[in-house]
Amino acid sequence: MPDKINIFISSVQKEFTDERRAIKDYVHKNPLLRKYFSVFLFEDLPASDQLTNEAYLEELERAGIYIGIFGNDYGYADPDGISPTEHEFNKATIEGIVRLIFLTDTDNSRHPKMNALVRKASSQLIRRRFAGTTDLLAQIYAALIKFLEDSGHLPFIPFDAAACHGANLDDISPEKLTAFLEKAKSSRSYSLDVTTPVLPALAHMNMLYKEEPSNSAILLFGKQPQKFLLSSEVKCLHFYSDTVQRPMPSYQVYKGTLFELVDQAVDFVMSKIDRYVGTRSDGPQAPVIYEIPPDAIFEAVVNAIAHRDYSSNASVQVMLFSDRLEIWNPGHLPPELTIDQLYVAHTSIPHNLLVANALFLVRYIEKAGTGILTMIKKCLEAGLPLPEFRQVEGQFVQILWRKKAIKKPEAGDSAGVESGVDSGAESGVDSGIESPMVSPMAIEILSLLNIETSGKKEIAENMGKPGPYRYLNELIAKMVDLGLIAYTIPEKPASRLQQYRITAKGKNILKSKQK
Repeated sequence: MPDKINIFISSVQKEFTDERRAIKDYVHKNPLLRKYFSVFLFEDLPASDQLTNEAYLEELERAGIYIGIFGNDYGYADPDGISPTEHEFNKATIEGIVRLIFLTDTDNSRHPKMNALVRKASSQLIRRRFAGTTDLLAQIYAALIKFLEDSGHLPFIPFDAAACHGANLDDISPEKLTAFLEKAKSSRSYSLDVTTPVLPALAHMNMLYKEEPSNSAILLFGKQPQKFLLSSEVKCLHFYSDTVQRPMPSYQVYKGTLFELVDQAVDFVMSKIDRYVGTRSDGPQAPVIYEIPPDAIFEAVVNAIAHRDYSSNASVQVMLFSDRLEIWNPGHLPPELTIDQLYVAHTSIPHNLLVANALFLVRYIEKAGTGILTMIKKCLEAGLPLPEFRQVEGQFVQILWRKKAIKKPEAGDSAGVESGVDSGAESGVDSGIESPMVSPMAIEILSLLNIETSGKKEIAENMGKPGPYRYLNELIAKMVDLGLIAYTIPEKPASRLQQYRITAKGKNILKSKQK
């Protein structure tokens, strides 16, 4: 691997502190970009007796790419009336360094000297406007991918930026694109005019590959996205029980753009879960309280659709059981992110940044890295158990628990509980029980061992798997620790003949669950 290409970020530091750090974090954590680039921030320079401006300009000489972020402020000017930001732009121009310029949409409040710098830059190269950090990251991501491709560094390009095989501009719906631009302008003050034709609009959003629509363009604005990307459909299933069993009360396969898929999948779940309708005494309008908060459902569905691996032949699956909502999507967490880190503030590293940015512009995503935290917060506020996340054989799984019952209205109150269409009679788990005791997979293991002792291979096969895998091994170990099951050969836990039996405690849990 050759030496990495240095990226120099230039801006008025105080104005874009968060954005500068977000760019460095994203580039250094993105599995592709970190192979080719390193990012320099002048705030990371160690203390020295060298003049600050000289140190910055020397660092710029070692850079292969200059990124200028221009906002309102011009910054401190030297005796010649020139700020460090303008000095850096001039130096990059003289040295022939690749320059990428990004502007905020604040022309009316921009400092006169910054306006002059913007005009100077605009006369020499194309510059892009951005609406927030997520949009800025998407613009930089697309520009760096194009740089790698043009310079011959990249033998292939990421899925979202690659051309959609067999598609052309006629496969883009102008109506869907216009509706998106209208919402993006009202939601995020997006700079692109709603009357912009398809070709320049897609070019501005970095969704063209040699004047053909990219995969992200077809997924977001295609007339028939599944004509080219069949696995982008979403499968929604509803079960009366807490396991996959027939008969299946409802099974829908949804097609359309990603926006349509999100809306349809959320509507599917909302129509099946229980809801409590309050009275006018609670306010001017009778409130409706769902057993799973709608915002949590929305965040979980958006997360699966935005961050899934679209190169996989598998589809997103939304499965509503009697006690929980499970959403499966093909793909893995980034290597730097663990399951435990999802429960605290964490950096977002979108698998499909161009897709995620489009969802951000119309507020399907509020802010990068906050979706899962919002989901957790809404569930806890509703008195539900903590959502669970798992990585199972190439699939990322989100689990939102249902309530055992919706609070009934007081006697004589006209309010009541409404059941969703085809809603099962059973629902939910008590939040006080430890999750391994209420896990559907754990109950399935207890049910099997209640009939006969079995080894890991037999347990896995009973669940439709060819053999033991990591999550199953961890769950069995946890169930042994909790005293729900026990070894048949306790003196030799690692014996190849080892099997498991259900304990009295496990039988009590199983009996209470069956009740």
